[in-house]
Amino acid sequence: MDFSRIGIVVGLTAEAKIAQRRFSMIETGGGTSAGAEAAARRLIDRGARGLISFGLAGGLDPALRPGTVIVPEAVLTHAGAVPVSAELARCLAQTSSHRLLGGDRVVASASQKQTLWLTSGCSAVDLESGPVALAAVAHRLPFAVLRAICDPAERDLPPAALSALNDRGAIGLMRVIASVIAHPGQIPPLLSLARDATAARQALIGRLATQL
Repeated sequence: MDFSRIGIVVGLTAEAKIAQRRFSMIETGGGTSAGAEAAARRLIDRGARGLISFGLAGGLDPALRPGTVIVPEAVLTHAGAVPVSAELARCLAQTSSHRLLGGDRVVASASQKQTLWLTSGCSAVDLESGPVALAAVAHRLPFAVLRAICDPAERDLPPAALSALNDRGAIGLMRVIASVIAHPGQIPPLLSLARDATAARQALIGRLATQL
């Protein structure tokens, strides 16, 4: 498949740098659902002939470990479940039985993840895939999802992880430092999160190198 006209929506600038290894039409949503919706709209205005939600995801299924790459068969949005394009998904990897939850806010605690796993049946969650799916449906475009698990189901996100991003989807170092000063006990979980984020990013790099 020619990916030159497939639009890629990411949340973070770090994800955009990975996507640039294979794709050319990339827009960053800044880590919010509203930003992802705007990013999808910009790609459609640029003439995208399909959309892919790309980057990291939070685990809801306890069996999914950091670095696991998923190409879910459907995205659960507020308007219902939206199946991915089988053709586009096959270019990324064979779809699995996973469903991904298109969230509208960060799922920060292990208890919240467990509740969503039990009530939605979704294996993972992110903030971009829901808006991407709905934008694709509205414009009759194929779409798919390529995501790697970062924070596993049993982990609470430390406070710094919730306040670190600026509106461009980049890590604001001063925000992280301020949060760590206020809550120094979060340093160990922050280090664990950084390790798992590295594993997830490396998994995406590996998938782009071997599958596409």
